[in-house]
Amino acid sequence: MTNEILASSVEAAAKSAGLMVVGSEPGESVDGTKTTKFAVAAADDTTRTLQLELSERFDGARQELAAGLGAYFEELRKRLKNPRPDCYYTMLGLPLSFGRFEWPFHESRSGADTSLVHGEVRLEEGGGEATLHAKVAVSMTLTFREVVPAPEQPFAEGFIYNAVRKTMDQGQLELVKSGNRQPVPLTTRYYSVKQQKFIFNDTTPEERQQFLAGKVFWLSGVLGGGAPVWLEDPRDAQYLDCTPEELQRDIQALVVDGVVQLASADFGAPTAKLMAREPEFRQMLKEGLDFTKPSFNEEMRAGLTNM
Repeated sequence: MTNEILASSVEAAAKSAGLMVVGSEPGESVDGTKTTKFAVAAADDTTRTLQLELSERFDGARQELAAGLGAYFEELRKRLKNPRPDCYYTMLGLPLSFGRFEWPFHESRSGADTSLVHGEVRLEEGGGEATLHAKVAVSMTLTFREVVPAPEQPFAEGFIYNAVRKTMDQGQLELVKSGNRQPVPLTTRYYSVKQQKFIFNDTTPEERQQFLAGKVFWLSGVLGGGAPVWLEDPRDAQYLDCTPEELQRDIQALVVDGVVQLASADFGAPTAKLMAREPEFRQMLKEGLDFTKPSFNEEMRAGLTNM
């Protein structure tokens, strides 16, 4: 598509979702593919934006791609109401911001049968600039690509972010002050062909409620100045492998417990009772960071092993 046609297609889809394009600029992916980067904001509040990057190959006139872009913008409309729409919480207890992702997927230069997306996550503790981060290279097998309508941001961003969160939870990503890009393998183990859905975690109601409490504490109470956050984010439901109905029940349990107060049907903020649990969440963060650090056999370090 020409830049004009692509821009017109994106602007029309954004407008239909109550959003607007507030800026755009040309870009280029790792393999040299020409792209356009769009800054998207809510039509009634342009103070917060998120970036959408699409390749010159993206054909917004195709029905399935147009529908996917529309669904992406519908989610984006609610996500942009978050005080930090770039931030997500992990089951390990880490609040992370996602940025500098380079779309679309590009083919591996090593000859491997994979496609890659590069990006970066940062630990967001509040109180200053985030210094601990991880540069990531998310690799997707070509077999896996068959379940993705297009290797573009609107169709892959959600499960890519969840794969990063899952890999972090497994202690396979380290947050550092500087370092090389770290691998995040995305394979068919994260996708159930029988159920035709992504699966990242098997969670109980108690685990989901702990996750939601931590999300509200960090993303609203610490990073958002108490502004409400979206509690029924479909990306969280996918990450936690639960239905929207289960997520709603878990939210109501937190409301009844007095730790979350609803600002609307699906946005909530922390109560004083939840904020009083700050030492607990700070300790979880510390333990989560310790878990992601590489461990070494001290006897081998001291030369006490037989080799």
